[in-house]
Amino acid sequence: MEKTNAVRLCEAKGIEFSIFTYGEGGVFLDGITVAEKIGKPYESVFKTLVTVGRSGQHYVFMIPVDKTLDLKKASKAVSEKAVEMIPVKNILKLTGYVKGGCSPIGMKKSYPTIVDETIILLDEITFSAGKIGMQLNMSIVDFSEMLSYEVADIVI
Repeated sequence: MEKTNAVRLCEAKGIEFSIFTYGEGGVFLDGITVAEKIGKPYESVFKTLVTVGRSGQHYVFMIPVDKTLDLKKASKAVSEKAVEMIPVKNILKLTGYVKGGCSPIGMKKSYPTIVDETIILLDEITFSAGKIGMQLNMSIVDFSEMLSYEVADIVI
């Protein structure tokens, strides 16, 4: 198994996790399809979205794969007048990851991260391991150990 930054960091901290793989050849799939392929409920599989605020500050938002980020709620959560999605061409440069394989763990820089409030209903979370076709699954306790984040209502 190829190790990503996210996997290496989890191992270094002694975090227990599972890896789910799907697809072949690094083909991008939408989050709902990913959840179905790995047999996890939509509400426990999160996608990682990178935005930029009007101030120029970058933010990471994590939401369930079957939901849509509400940009107004997201702006309010980070006290910005507005936030917008970054262009896809900038994802690798800012995070070290590609679209469809962007993990909140192990980005090039640490960005303020907001996770949708539905996380409080979960015992475990699944999210990108940092490569298309690879997902990490861990307990919420371990996720909180790996990543500093705030919780807010950020979906439509």
